Amino acid sequence: MSKKEVDRVLSTVEEQEVQFVLLQFTDILGIVKNVTIPASHFEKAVEDGVAFDGSSILGYATIEESDLRAQPVLESFKVLPWTDGEVKSAGIVCKIYDPSGRRHSGDPRYVLERILDKAKKMGYIFYTGPEYEFFLFELDERGKPTTTPSDSGRYFDLLPLDEGDLVRKKATHHLNALGYDVEASHHEVAPGQHELDLRYTDALTSADRVLTLKHCVKTVALEHYLHATFMPKPLHGLCGNGMHVHQSLMTRNGKNVFYSKKAKDGLSRICKWFIGGALTHAKETCAILASWVNSYKRLVPGFEAPVHISWAHRNRSALVRVPPGREIKTRVEVRNPDPSGNSYLQYAVMLAAGLKGIEEKIEPPDPVERDIYKLTEAQRKQFQITSLPGNLSEALDELEGSELIKETLGNHITSHFLYIKRQEWENYNSQVTGWEVDEFLSLL
Repeated sequence: MSKKEVDRVLSTVEEQEVQFVLLQFTDILGIVKNVTIPASHFEKAVEDGVAFDGSSILGYATIEESDLRAQPVLESFKVLPWTDGEVKSAGIVCKIYDPSGRRHSGDPRYVLERILDKAKKMGYIFYTGPEYEFFLFELDERGKPTTTPSDSGRYFDLLPLDEGDLVRKKATHHLNALGYDVEASHHEVAPGQHELDLRYTDALTSADRVLTLKHCVKTVALEHYLHATFMPKPLHGLCGNGMHVHQSLMTRNGKNVFYSKKAKDGLSRICKWFIGGALTHAKETCAILASWVNSYKRLVPGFEAPVHISWAHRNRSALVRVPPGREIKTRVEVRNPDPSGNSYLQYAVMLAAGLKGIEEKIEPPDPVERDIYKLTEAQRKQFQITSLPGNLSEALDELEGSELIKETLGNHITSHFLYIKRQEWENYNSQVTGWEVDEFLSLL
């Protein structure tokens, strides 16, 4: 870090009378972790980092190797606009180091940094533009979340006295004050469901922003006595929360390599190979992109979430879509990620699959513009359409057998992720649900 950058950040702390700094990182599942320090100790934290017990962070370390250090990333420093006065706070993302001074192999941010370095060596900068969906639910008299939506609205509705609309607007105001550039927000398909769309930026910055975005949305929701959740499928029979990710590869001079003026559809061979990689490795990446038991309640037919592995231009039932817009706007949209996962790992495996497609020149099948849900099994076979894993256990099997994912995540995160998620599946699979009791208690 340069002295100029350190001085800039320290001056901001003083000039804006920041009282506390939140040092943030994620565990391997994507849950945001935080160490709060008084602003008077921030300069020392910048110089030396802040020590913490890694054995208490899910998937980070054992008790025998628990001493880790969080080192602030100065370019991520932001004063949080929803704080003021004696609790005025700033947030900053951290890199994680082990006692020897090496980057910790369990740090999800490090995983993304490594694959981004590979892309740079190939001449590419990876850009992402995510769409974040979330539900707003009412709180009960004790302040606990319910599953009662905050409104009865539907897609793009504008409701009178709409608390959800106020939450979106205030969150947008705060996020734009941070420089995040929210391009649009709107009511989604289900009651109480909303979406915020961020303008594309480089993938590392995009992933860093997730930590603050979720905190911001949840904070603003609570100010309106509502609970915001990014859970993939909180309500039966309604659409779930997705995080469609728009992706592109740029050269250092800003040229979009997905665009070809000569191609009839405007897509370069590199773009087609990237799509080919995304489709070929879709089953292997699925456990990271949809990483919870509940994620697979969203990935079912009939709710605009992808189930089958195909690509298209207009067809929103496809896993991969190429939206309208060419030249600098040419991009690939992957539609099975959800916003409850770890954005660093999600971006990393999507990029790894795309780069593998480029390296191996994987040609995708022809795009399928028909509603895939209505195709027969024979028709799907004709179009070379296979299916995503049907549940978390199947997805973990695909991940465990994937050399690409092991290479991308590294042995530490791969083994810890598989262990934690196998436990989640076993715990879930042993539950007796209300549906089973209602269905079978009297019958059997």
